[in-house]
Amino acid sequence: MNTLCSRGSPAQRRHLQLLLFGLALALSACSTGPKYPPLPSMALDETPDYLIGPGDNVNIFVWGLPELSSSVPVRPDGKITTPLIEDVPATGLTPTELARDMEEVLATYVLDPVVTVIVTGFVGPYNRQVRVVGEAVNPQGVPYREDMTALDLMIQVGGLTEFAAGNKASIVRVVDGKPKQFNVRLDDLIKRGKIEANVYMLPGDILIIPETWF
Repeated sequence: MNTLCSRGSPAQRRHLQLLLFGLALALSACSTGPKYPPLPSMALDETPDYLIGPGDNVNIFVWGLPELSSSVPVRPDGKITTPLIEDVPATGLTPTELARDMEEVLATYVLDPVVTVIVTGFVGPYNRQVRVVGEAVNPQGVPYREDMTALDLMIQVGGLTEFAAGNKASIVRVVDGKPKQFNVRLDDLIKRGKIEANVYMLPGDILIIPETWF
């Protein structure tokens, strides 16, 4: 820099110094980026129950009545239809809650029905999926799995692109009814193998991976 600034007229040298100073400030701003707090630790027993969503397939078993048992998809409107029962809301319910609702409706036709609901083909409600946006190889919404971590999620979306600023990534999570943003160090986790950078995900989380500027 001293060699470059020693050449040319004083005005040119001053102009060059200002350009270099401005570039240094820009690079500093890019390298610093926004600051978010680290993601708080989460106990495994805090993992919420699975909620049924559109696209899920549910197996309805009515004890002792195979003619009323069936395997049906959850429609885009969030409802299911089974023998004797039409348009039962399923989205946003746990399998147990749906089973109790089915028993209540079936009680009109059957004495003391006992229903079990088993979910297959998991998708889950859209607001309970984990979404990845930005510089992932395949950014997408991913159905939440119990004990899902950031590493599991990155494997699902194919990892980071070459332009990703992994250590500037953040997770948007609803806490006490309000969205909050937390830092996650994906470069340390994926490229440097620092397992302490791995964090647990929750349904509804949004992982944002920005693009690096240099």
